[in-house]
Amino acid sequence: MTMIVFLLCLAAFVGIGLASVRKAQASKKDYYLASSSVHPAMAGLSAVATNNSGYMFIGVIGFTYATGLAAIWLMIGWILGDFLASIFIHRRLREVTETSGQVSFGAVVANWSGQDFGLWRKIAAVIAVVFLGAYAAAQIAAGGKALQGVLGWTPQTGAMISAALILAYSAVGGIRASIWTDAAQSLVMIFAMTMLLWVAVAGRGGFDITYMEMAAIPGFLDLFPADLLFPGFLGMALFVAGWMFAGVSVIGQPHVMVRFMALKNADDMAAARGWYYGYFTLFYLLATGVGLMSRLYLPDLGALDPELALPTMAVELLPAALVGVVLAGIFAATMSTADSLVLACSAAITSDLAGGRIQRPWIMKMVTAAVTIMALLFALSGSRSVFSLVILAWSTLACAFGPLMIVQSLGRRLNQPTAIALMLGGVAIAFLWRMQGWHEQVYEGLPGILIPTLIGLAISHKAPAKVAAQDTAASEVAPSPQA
Repeated sequence: MTMIVFLLCLAAFVGIGLASVRKAQASKKDYYLASSSVHPAMAGLSAVATNNSGYMFIGVIGFTYATGLAAIWLMIGWILGDFLASIFIHRRLREVTETSGQVSFGAVVANWSGQDFGLWRKIAAVIAVVFLGAYAAAQIAAGGKALQGVLGWTPQTGAMISAALILAYSAVGGIRASIWTDAAQSLVMIFAMTMLLWVAVAGRGGFDITYMEMAAIPGFLDLFPADLLFPGFLGMALFVAGWMFAGVSVIGQPHVMVRFMALKNADDMAAARGWYYGYFTLFYLLATGVGLMSRLYLPDLGALDPELALPTMAVELLPAALVGVVLAGIFAATMSTADSLVLACSAAITSDLAGGRIQRPWIMKMVTAAVTIMALLFALSGSRSVFSLVILAWSTLACAFGPLMIVQSLGRRLNQPTAIALMLGGVAIAFLWRMQGWHEQVYEGLPGILIPTLIGLAISHKAPAKVAAQDTAASEVAPSPQA
């Protein structure tokens, strides 16, 4: 029964993706931006489903299993940083997408202030392809872990199934297929997480008994981590600020931001963000709750692989049919991100590295297929933690794109050599921070974004009046993050 329900859900996702082909047009803008015709609810749900990837189902729950209640700061910092950055960036990104006529994220950033950073754009495309590809491999690997935990299949089998499904609709329908399936997948994701948390708490005898059992685990309900790099308030402030910059890092994720680029109108941004942050907050709370509960049900899992907490707990607590729904939810999370990643890679290759010379739809689809296959091969070749691999790719992309976007959104301009230096400098800072092991205390995106941004603001000059006025108007739009 688990297998039947799981396969039915997957068939529905693929069917929805393939159905989008009816609206497809033979153009690059349609393949990568859905002809800028996406409804705000679809854009918001698609963006949050893409953001809430296999990392959320597998990585965050595993992190919460190992860390305890202190993992809540990851959620608080991430969502707050994401929201603050969106005030300055999202609307302006949609406006530049329209005025520039570009279809790739890197090209839009390169044309942000009316300039065309051709060399910056190519270097950015190389970084994007490498790390978006690694990120996609992590999502495919997460799907493999889910099947291993629920059905006992090898991770390699699950990874190949995940890649095949992604290829089935992404290469055919482009970003529209991805967005349509994301919206359906977001519903399955939140239903699966809600159901599992409800059953888990009820299975321990209710909230009060659950709380007492958690309190009996030494340090598990401590609100602040005990092993911070700096003691006291300073250490806690840096810990939270680090995860705030993980949220700020969303602006540097091409696969998420392209959803907002594809909106019908820049005026729809407030509604799209309402859907996005409303769903994001609820889902993150549910994921953290399931992570805490998994420690009670699976006390010995830490000696094996905490990232198997969710699928293992589902098998233990739920009837077979509902296990299939949970498994479909995990797969939905991995696919909703992986398909977006391979399309973002494809856009970087065909629009940025190839200089926009590739226009034929069948070539773009072949490039998408090639990226999917490469991500699968990478997923099959390694056994890195999903959480670690996603954070590495996430921070690198953020440090490459974020500083330039922030500087330009504040009405400042840089020349191309300076923009390249800030991009490479941010990535280098993040890597050095990680190599020193400091990322375990403070997220490497904090210095990797903050230092280049401050330098950029210090050495930049004021943008022409028209550009500055547009950026200022965009930064004044701060809608409420409620659905």
